[in-house]
Amino acid sequence: MGNISQSKKRKGKEKSNESFWVCKSELKGYVTDFVTIINVRNHHSADHVRNHHWHGASMPQVSYVKAVDVYLWVSSLFVFLLVIVYAAVNYLTTVEEQEQFKKKGKIYISSLLCLEHRTMPKKVKPPENGKEEGPVPRKQVKVEAVGGASTLNFDSPSSLFESLISPIKTETFFKEFWEKKPLLIQRDDPALATYYQSLFKLTDLKSLCSQGLYYGRDVNVCRCVNGKKKVLNKDGKVHFLQLRKDFDQKKATIQFHQPQRFKDELWRVQEKLECYFGSLVGSNVYITPAGSQGLPPHYDDVEVFILQLEGEKHWRLYPPTVALAREYSVESEARLGAPTHEFILKPGDLLYFPRGTIHQADTPPGLAHSAHVTISTYQNNSWGDFLLDTISGLVFDTAKEDVEFRSGIPLQLLMQVETSAVATRLSGFLRTLAERLEGTKELLSSDMKKDFVTHRLPPYYVGDGTELSTPGGKLPRLDSIVRLQFKEHIILTVGPDQSQFDEAQEKMVYVYHSLRNRRDTHMMGNVETESHGLRFPFSHVDALKQIWNSSAISVKNLKLTTDEEKENLVLSLWTECLIEVL
Repeated sequence: MGNISQSKKRKGKEKSNESFWVCKSELKGYVTDFVTIINVRNHHSADHVRNHHWHGASMPQVSYVKAVDVYLWVSSLFVFLLVIVYAAVNYLTTVEEQEQFKKKGKIYISSLLCLEHRTMPKKVKPPENGKEEGPVPRKQVKVEAVGGASTLNFDSPSSLFESLISPIKTETFFKEFWEKKPLLIQRDDPALATYYQSLFKLTDLKSLCSQGLYYGRDVNVCRCVNGKKKVLNKDGKVHFLQLRKDFDQKKATIQFHQPQRFKDELWRVQEKLECYFGSLVGSNVYITPAGSQGLPPHYDDVEVFILQLEGEKHWRLYPPTVALAREYSVESEARLGAPTHEFILKPGDLLYFPRGTIHQADTPPGLAHSAHVTISTYQNNSWGDFLLDTISGLVFDTAKEDVEFRSGIPLQLLMQVETSAVATRLSGFLRTLAERLEGTKELLSSDMKKDFVTHRLPPYYVGDGTELSTPGGKLPRLDSIVRLQFKEHIILTVGPDQSQFDEAQEKMVYVYHSLRNRRDTHMMGNVETESHGLRFPFSHVDALKQIWNSSAISVKNLKLTTDEEKENLVLSLWTECLIEVL
């Protein structure tokens, strides 16, 4: 009877379920109640039969055992049908909840925030007697959200970027905003807000600190004081309790460097964005307590995408003093004037602004802390950088063929103060280089290409990633049909044979890839990195272009002189996991 009374109490509490249908949450209790009743009655009936036989009472010649059997079978059938009903109601109710979730997208963000505060409680201010009280008690709140499911489209790099800036169209973004002006996308999307929060949150720091973080390399602790950045880093390893103490008591901002090294979903996002932009994509997370500002007004040398993860952040943007700046610089607030844009970012919102845009941000007082991730790209990725990169190789190649480029400069030219006399000669050389460039389809030597593919993220994978290091499938033969795989992680470039050190260096074609790059060193500055790839004679360049530009190609149709060269080429690529046999 105890179970029955509990079921009645549950039923009385859930007013929303007062209908003909049995509530899913109560059905299991009803099943238990019926089973208990049946077991009690069965036990009682069996004892009743045994007692009558024990005392030798006079009883009519009726098959009591068969009657009990029938009763037990009917009872079992009844219980079995109840289990079927329970399974059916559970399934139908689950399907209905999923449909309602898809239609309404109802996620209780407030519950998630309460969970976070409960995990890391804030301390109250010290009373007048100077003694610090314990953590503020918080009510246990059940999280009813279904969080973590990605709302971004990872089908391709372009589809990811489209979903990232949705509802703005990609064409509109690059025509009106890219390298021109800021874009603010304020969304009221609880599902997206929950997904953004899953990328990184304050509570993640406790487990990350246990992995061996260091001040300066992984974490900066800072605060903006009188328009200047004050660094509050300690020495050596980061300890979570000290970090939290600086955050709560000193109102310091926690800057976490390159979290994609630790957070899989950020790795997944940034790897796709590197494929989309063809440029390195870094990130930093900034967690700032209420009523505080981490950095002074400044501008950056990167294109910036801000994703608001937790809390709210107050932003002010100012017109650039250096359009599309090539370096970071702090600006004096006295010279800023009125902001051109001022707004509050909330979870799920996105902000973009070009390099050179002066900005500052603070967490409003009286609110929870703010956390956002800054995703940045296109550092040193301008036409000027590309010219500096390619012209040197072009001059080197031209000097091999044109004796004018090998002739000596005038006597004492390097000792002169002015060199206007040689401007005409230099202009002539530049025209020669321009004519050489026009109409050429040859691959140009590019250190930028090698630098990008060497330092970028490896492809995102789930598991041990053996498909990136161990070739699979059939071995390629002359009669095989092959196609390139991981194309977005491979580059072709040309350059001198690095194994020769004499003047007669032959030109070689290089195939570099990022399949074996180290995720843990991504965007970490002076860390030594290793390039991965293959080197072929320049005569193989056309065959490599065939493989590159074809969805699938027969090995015997490759533009190489001998069958042996064709087989050796595809075997080398297959060994590096760069092609697959169809």
